[in-house]
Amino acid sequence: MLFNSYIFVLVFLPFCITGYFGCSHLGKRTLAQVFLLGMSLWFYGYFHAEYLFIIVCSILCNYFFYMLLGRSSGRSGRKWILAGAAALNLGILFYFKYFNFFLENVNGILGRDFAIQSILLPLGISFFTFQQLSFVIDAYKGEAPSYCFLDYACFVTYFPQLIAGPIVTHDELLPQFMDEGRKLFRWDNFVRGTYLFVLGLGKKVLIADTFGNGVNWGFANIGELDGTNAFLVMLFYTIQIYFDFSGYCDMAVGLGRMMNLDLPLNFNSPYRAATITEFWDRWHMTLTRFFTKYVYIPLGGSRRGTFRTCRNVMVVFLVSGLWHGANWTFVLWGACHGVCSVLTRLSKRRLERLPRALQWLGTFLFLNVTWVLFRADSIADAAKLLGRLASFDFGPVSAELTAGFYLPECRLLDSLIPVTGVCPEFFLIVFTAAALFLLFGVGNAYEKMKEFRPTPGRLLVTVILLVWCICSFSGVSTFLYFNF
Repeated sequence: MLFNSYIFVLVFLPFCITGYFGCSHLGKRTLAQVFLLGMSLWFYGYFHAEYLFIIVCSILCNYFFYMLLGRSSGRSGRKWILAGAAALNLGILFYFKYFNFFLENVNGILGRDFAIQSILLPLGISFFTFQQLSFVIDAYKGEAPSYCFLDYACFVTYFPQLIAGPIVTHDELLPQFMDEGRKLFRWDNFVRGTYLFVLGLGKKVLIADTFGNGVNWGFANIGELDGTNAFLVMLFYTIQIYFDFSGYCDMAVGLGRMMNLDLPLNFNSPYRAATITEFWDRWHMTLTRFFTKYVYIPLGGSRRGTFRTCRNVMVVFLVSGLWHGANWTFVLWGACHGVCSVLTRLSKRRLERLPRALQWLGTFLFLNVTWVLFRADSIADAAKLLGRLASFDFGPVSAELTAGFYLPECRLLDSLIPVTGVCPEFFLIVFTAAALFLLFGVGNAYEKMKEFRPTPGRLLVTVILLVWCICSFSGVSTFLYFNF
């Protein structure tokens, strides 16, 4: 189920919140948990009921390993249990996400013709697999206390963060499920959560999807792009992916706050970063935290000399690239970020001598270029688009690119106030300027929620934004990170 859909906003969400707090108000706290679990499973299986079998089996198996770890005291036995849990989780992830990618490369290298399988990729499998794997690893280390199965199942399936994060650890969410005080409705949290949810919805529906119109046209017609349009397509995807993914996470955090549950911050104005290491401290922060704790530190972190530190950084980014998708574009994208991170570490003192504005410009340009790899269907397509950009064949903005910003509401405005007749790019300029202003000129949505104070003006803006988004649901699209 999508957050940006009629059934979620008008049916699922009101029913979920009413039922959850209604059961709690009647003193049926366990029933409230069962109700939340059922709603989360409905949310996950809405598009494909087959997804439910996969996630339920995953939950049962991981909880079984957790119980085995709790009953095992021998070090050797516990290691075998952990190895079995890791093999199960990574095996499931490999089969559904990477098996065909593996076969394609085997066929290409060995000249074989193994048949590519028709495998349905379950939504959010990378997210809930990593979440459960971190739980089992912490249980092995003795860092996971006793949790009942119902709380654990709710922890894995909790619908706001189930499909695209943030990646939540057990110590962040499970104690909140066990806190009886959080099961009572609170107006202040509900209002703050609603405000953040609507801001995130606006990011996705009104900004990301609008820029996505131009991005989709550009990547489908790379051969027709000149330098101007290639640059705009590159910039527009940089804008789209931020507002799409951060919009989802804002909505997730907002939904959690409505239900008195605090989810971790996943974005902190990442495009304001002056270096690539600072960028990864601000972008998809819970994924960075996961790789730091469960990959980088076990490899030795930065404790064993410069060479091994650089090696560990490269391993983390290569794994991160592959985590994002079964395509060599993602591997190359991860490698580029790894190399840049290593060079940043090695040149830290020299970089610090440069003006921060110059550091930021270099970082932002690097991000724009590497996002092309992230979005392209193949390395060849990415090279072709970047080649068009490097051709310096600059011309007028394409009418097809401009058309993506001429939304129905823009046409209505244009009919009432015909100010754009002499400038077809008017709305493209307006949307781009507004997006860049939101990226660099104001605080992010999470900061706004923290500073939130109910006022008639904020209420009016929230209502207008919500109605505008709902009216735009006819052009509904999935979130980019649903593919990962």
